[in-house]
Amino acid sequence: MKKIAVIVAGGSGLRMGKNIPKQFLLLNNKPIIFHTISAFIEAFREIKIVLVLPKNNLEQGETIAEEFKNTNIQIVIGGESRFQSVKNGLKTITSADSVIFVHDGVRCLITSKLIRECYEQAILKGSAIPAVAATDSIRITSESGSVVVDRNHIRIVQTPQTFLSSILLPAFEQQYQESFTDEATVVESQGTPIYLIDGDYNNLKITRPIDLLIAQQILEERANS
Repeated sequence: MKKIAVIVAGGSGLRMGKNIPKQFLLLNNKPIIFHTISAFIEAFREIKIVLVLPKNNLEQGETIAEEFKNTNIQIVIGGESRFQSVKNGLKTITSADSVIFVHDGVRCLITSKLIRECYEQAILKGSAIPAVAATDSIRITSESGSVVVDRNHIRIVQTPQTFLSSILLPAFEQQYQESFTDEATVVESQGTPIYLIDGDYNNLKITRPIDLLIAQQILEERANS
């Protein structure tokens, strides 16, 4: 079955306090997005990469893609929302017999092991949504105050959110709704069940400067292990 990774890196990354999008910041002397692409290629050499980027950064994306000479990488322009960016990426997919990974471009510490596990579960169940247990106390706020929630029932969702194309592609033909926070919510709105899989606490999303330091430390630990 064909394997396609839609890597969404269409944001501006303003919280990083830099004048370039965070997906192009350097980590181990390579752009963050380079590490992300590398993980998927390490998992599956034959995978197709659909790279969703801001309109003003297409040239940078092409330069990075040139480093992966034997990989099928297609670059598309992102939309005004994550939903639209993912939809733009999915428009490039014509195969009805494939497994599609949708991944945050700045989750650059994703492992090939987790990618392969997501693929295997998607084949069996139709979807694989990596998630980790909450370790902090959780409260839900309202106008009257807040209430505690049993964190044993809370899961923090990650990516790659992985689906059979026969499930994901039709789901993205519908109109956007505010309740769509990720691909799982889009699919679930069609009445399709969602299946979680154990995620990885190191599979963090680079959003703040401290995350870049943490990512650097994790890469060093992996290199020395």
